[in-house]
Amino acid sequence: MDDTEVVIAPVDLAARVDEALAVQALAFGLDDAEVAVRRHIVVRHLLSPGARALGATTADGRLVGFVYGMPNDRSHWWSTVVEPYLRVSGSEGWLADSFVITELHVHPAYQGRGVGRRLITALTDGSDLPRSILSAIDTESPARALYRSLGYTDLARRVHFPSAPRPYAVMGAPLPLRRGSGGGN
Repeated sequence: MDDTEVVIAPVDLAARVDEALAVQALAFGLDDAEVAVRRHIVVRHLLSPGARALGATTADGRLVGFVYGMPNDRSHWWSTVVEPYLRVSGSEGWLADSFVITELHVHPAYQGRGVGRRLITALTDGSDLPRSILSAIDTESPARALYRSLGYTDLARRVHFPSAPRPYAVMGAPLPLRRGSGGGN
C-alpha cells in the first residue's frame, strides 16, 4: 500500500460527502453527532466562490483522503473567530488574499505515506493567491509537522473556537508551498 496506489484528483465532494466524513471521523475521532453537524458545514462551504476539493482514491475508487479550501472571506465564521487572535500577534494581514485549507484528512491506514502532502500541495498549486492559511489543533502532531515542512508557520496559538474542546493554532505559508522530501501525512 504505497502512495503510488492512490490517485489525487478533483472530486465532487458534495456527492461524496458521507464517504469523506467517514474518513474524517476515523482520522479526527468524530462521533455521529459531530459528523452530522459537519455534513451541513461541508456542503455549505462547497457553495462558496472559488471552493475546490481534491480526493485521494484507491485503484478501486475508494476515497481514502480529501482536502478542500477556498479563498478567505473575512465575513465567514472561521475568519471572524481567528481575526482577533491574528490582530494580537500582528498577523491580521494574512486574512487578505489567502487561500484557506478548510479540511485535510487522510484515512489512518494511509497516513505517513505522503497522501496528505500530495493533496494539500495539489490544491494550493491551483490557487492564484499569494498565501495559504489554516487552523490545526495546537499540539505537536504529525499534521503540524507536515504543515511546517511545507512552509507553514504559526501566526497565532491558543485560538479557541466555540464548542471546540482543545485550542487551535492558525498557520500560514507563502504559495507555492515548499517542496522537499519527507513522508508526512
